[in-house]
Amino acid sequence: MVEPVLIDKVLYLPAPDAEGLAKGWVVAAVPKVSIQEGWSFLVCPSDTSINPLPIERQYHPNFLSTAKSALIQLKDSTVKVNFWAKCEFCTLLYEVEQLNVLSQLTNWTPIALKTALEQRQHLFLTCLRIYHLPEPIEVSTDSLNPTKTGKFVSLSSLGLPEHISIPMKVNTSLPVISDVVFNQRKLQLAERKLPLYPQLEKLHDLVAQMATTDSKAKQLEQDIKVFLGWSTYERTSQADPDTSWIKLIAAVGNSSDGDLFEKLVRRSFMKLGFKNSNLNPQASLDPNSCGGAGGLDFYCEEPYPVVGECKATKTDVVPDSTPAQLVKLGLKHLQKQYENCIKVIMAAGALNSHAQKTAIGNKMNVIRPETLQRLVELKAKYDGSVNLLDLKSYLEADPFGEDADVKLNDFVNQVLRDIRVRSHIIKAIEQLTETEPDRKQFEVVEIRTQYNASFARLDGGVLDNQTVHEILIELSSPLTGYLGRLKTTSLQSDRFYFLRHMPEIVEQ
Repeated sequence: MVEPVLIDKVLYLPAPDAEGLAKGWVVAAVPKVSIQEGWSFLVCPSDTSINPLPIERQYHPNFLSTAKSALIQLKDSTVKVNFWAKCEFCTLLYEVEQLNVLSQLTNWTPIALKTALEQRQHLFLTCLRIYHLPEPIEVSTDSLNPTKTGKFVSLSSLGLPEHISIPMKVNTSLPVISDVVFNQRKLQLAERKLPLYPQLEKLHDLVAQMATTDSKAKQLEQDIKVFLGWSTYERTSQADPDTSWIKLIAAVGNSSDGDLFEKLVRRSFMKLGFKNSNLNPQASLDPNSCGGAGGLDFYCEEPYPVVGECKATKTDVVPDSTPAQLVKLGLKHLQKQYENCIKVIMAAGALNSHAQKTAIGNKMNVIRPETLQRLVELKAKYDGSVNLLDLKSYLEADPFGEDADVKLNDFVNQVLRDIRVRSHIIKAIEQLTETEPDRKQFEVVEIRTQYNASFARLDGGVLDNQTVHEILIELSSPLTGYLGRLKTTSLQSDRFYFLRHMPEIVEQ
């Protein structure tokens, strides 16, 4: 809900502190006066020259570049006031022991906080919700008063242009960070909880310094912010650059273009994560070449050996010579290693009775081009979904021959079911948020209850607390970033909150 707000005062804060708030990196300030919850005011950057500590001792090393840049801007004839703040809480700190954790939640060093505490005998730890102004306000530096740093002044003392009314009317439509993220960080500040991923936060600060001039650094900064729970932007869905050739697998496999089909199969296995040193041209995975006369159609070395023969045809029956060829060439080029390989025949046509017996007898998996395409499309859409070790257990087990295609489809179906469960757990948290708009974080039992009530019937069964907790940990990993997590002393009391959606699941 967008609320109208009237502002008639200004809080001076050190320019580096104001910059950290404006960028959404922190939600804390330590003014020299108490601020009542609910107060709203402009925030104006001020000099730090009256601070006895050099700037290198006031702020963490990864924030120094930003801090110095903010102070340099004060040397211009005007400064821009870009945002206003609302006080969410203000509490007194008296104990030195609390400062180490506070330092890790902010840009201030422990020595800076300790020095301020010794000077003032207490600190007014204030949580501020920051909002952008619709348009920046230019203020003459001559009207700034560094002696008022940490204190309030009247809005009129800034010598604002005549068109700006006093009190100023603003609204809450332009928050710097979202409700979900702010509430998470507000809770961390209020309870003085250590960051979950301090090293990742340091990486973010380093990357952020390059983000203004490097588009790749900017994208990485955004990704890290999502992983940390500092941003809830929906990632732009970008088409996998391999989509164009992946869509050709089934069609080419059902054609007479054997060379192209072999190349596509090689590219498919590489896309799935298989590797080969390609030192032996007769047993290669090079997607730009073929095995040629007397060579294996494809061979993978890692993470486990796979050897295969391709047969691009739909109308012709696959003869016994195809599996026999795989045995002959496999033993020729791989010798003793052949027996340890998983054996695959990629073929669109049906095997004749002799070929079927040879394939079964030699534990060969006969896989259709449509099934391979389905598997690779799954990998392209959900990058971490295809676990090659899980796939190995399917390929090593009965049945073999043409019935192996069924078990590979079973593997794809199981992965899709697992993805669907995770998608529904995310939706369960969204439902809880909609039902209780004043809450954003929920415990495992609440999420499990909501999931079982809304989605268990669709997914084939209810989940217990342990399973839900394990999935929540996975979804809140900084490498996935679908959920945020607030750690507690008990696993079952961990709280989780929504960050972003998974890609839409389309049944294949």
